[in-house]
Amino acid sequence: MYFESIEQGGIAVVTGGASGVGLAAAERFAQAGLSVMLADLPGETLDEAKEQIRRHLQNNAQVFTVPTDVSDAEAVQALADATFTAGEVAVLMNNAGIARPSGSWEKPDAWRDIIEVNLFGVINGVQAFLPRMIAADRPAVVINTGSKQGITTPPGNPAYNVSKAGVKVLTEMLAHDLRQEKAPISAHLFVPGFTYTGMIARHIPDKPAAAWTSEQTVDHLITSMSKGDFYILCPDNDVPPERDKRRVTWALGDIIENRPALSRWHPDYADAFAKFEKFE
Repeated sequence: MYFESIEQGGIAVVTGGASGVGLAAAERFAQAGLSVMLADLPGETLDEAKEQIRRHLQNNAQVFTVPTDVSDAEAVQALADATFTAGEVAVLMNNAGIARPSGSWEKPDAWRDIIEVNLFGVINGVQAFLPRMIAADRPAVVINTGSKQGITTPPGNPAYNVSKAGVKVLTEMLAHDLRQEKAPISAHLFVPGFTYTGMIARHIPDKPAAAWTSEQTVDHLITSMSKGDFYILCPDNDVPPERDKRRVTWALGDIIENRPALSRWHPDYADAFAKFEKFE
């Protein structure tokens, strides 16, 4: 559906579009000939992103910005209103997200903030845009940014894992419902690997060798989406696709084999997992 949506023209909406993967995606959409609607928190970063995207626009395409807190449903509805006033939506990329430390029984404020942005931000985007996108009856794509932490749920940040697991399930349901509706809109779960973004750069000044750039990750997204893939798990320089498959398979095996929760990190299963993961 991606090529069809590009051929029809229109607007690519990207939340969290002022930096990182969101900005890289906005650049690719602009280079493909789409107008771009950047949504992010207000400030200099959003203003600079607008000027950066302007340099990539083709023909008569335009770039717009709407300062938006995606955790605020009314703000996302205002973003949708502004977008549909400007034109039809070809791409909706619900990408905005945050990461903060959390614990299973600690940091309740972090839990609320993360769930409101990472999960309800996507829900707000879907509910504000999809009714009018379906009514337009034109090819379009919806991209929701998830995380491998929402699939294999490693220990360390349960609030983030829960938020991204919710995005996975929401996007699966959305894809099904769009099929049932027979809408010319495809949904895609975008799962970056280790990607060197501004969030990481604040802690690690130089790009680690294992990380991909935002541009590499977005190029993988577009290639996979163009083939019609729903689950788009991005590799990086340390984790090839086969390792991702084995990790996901092991995580599902915890349920099928009734192993302890998160057995991948359980000392009694360390040797078994190491043997299972090895594929060279």
